[in-house]
Amino acid sequence: MAVLMILLSTLNVFCGSLDIPMADVWRILCGNEVEGHPAWSVIILQGRIPQMLTALLTGMALGTCGLLLQTAFRNPLAGPSILGIDSGANLGVAIVLLLLGGTTSIAGLTLGGQFLIIIAAMAGALSIMALLMVLSKLLRSQVMLLITGVIISYVTGSIIQLLNYSATEQGVFNFVMWGMGNFASVGIERLPIFCILTCTGLLLALLLIKPLDALLLGDRYAENLGIRIGRVRQMLLLVTGLLTSTTTAFCGPISFIGLAVPHLARLALGTSYHSTLMPATMLIGANLSLLCNLLSTLPRDGSIIPISVITPIIGAPVVLHVILKQNTTKL
Repeated sequence: MAVLMILLSTLNVFCGSLDIPMADVWRILCGNEVEGHPAWSVIILQGRIPQMLTALLTGMALGTCGLLLQTAFRNPLAGPSILGIDSGANLGVAIVLLLLGGTTSIAGLTLGGQFLIIIAAMAGALSIMALLMVLSKLLRSQVMLLITGVIISYVTGSIIQLLNYSATEQGVFNFVMWGMGNFASVGIERLPIFCILTCTGLLLALLLIKPLDALLLGDRYAENLGIRIGRVRQMLLLVTGLLTSTTTAFCGPISFIGLAVPHLARLALGTSYHSTLMPATMLIGANLSLLCNLLSTLPRDGSIIPISVITPIIGAPVVLHVILKQNTTKL
């Protein structure tokens, strides 16, 4: 899987929506410019490489979120969107684009563009995460917390529809375009902060491997081992919220990767133990995300297919397989 990730990463750099000869791409990577095509260096160094790294880290982050939630809720259909965290990000962006017209003023400073969208998405997602962390102390049942997340998604969806109803045509268009997902929206300027946030979340997720393995055997068994279930739930929400809010804020909502990747990892390894399952999930998530990013450039005419169009085509069959397998087992 690691070799496949290296191969897909390389293809993401050498192949793109604009047809650039591979020899020239290699020349640019070696620090030389292509005579007559100065823009190609910008496309490769400031476009394709940041986009490749964004896709790689996003796939790792969303796959990890899916694994954490499926283990915590003992539900194979749990994913990053199930708790409503990405719905909070959607609501934040909807307020900016549909209600405020894409700009706002804070303390006399006018904010707008992609920077404001990222701030709004992060604020919306983190607000929902904070609400869930408070509710997790009040709701002892994980199922009830899961249902609460679904309710939050419905409420935020209704508010977004209301904003759509009264928004301008340009505002609706901008919101729809953001909702399609795009790994190219991070850019080289915002890549460092994106990498710091996602890598921090992934590191925290790795620290949860032992408690998650204990949870597979039941809450009582985990408590007998000295694991504090409440603290693990809080930490799990924090990690999931951090990773989901970061990827959604910078790249837009990316569906099905978080839901499908953990199942692909289980099918590949045949195990549920997180010591091997979590690293495999990160690698498979990265590979799937890189593949989707590569497929999005297939028109080869300078245009890009939205990521949210591609991920359901790949992820939906995996989810359908899980549902049919469970139904067959019960029968």
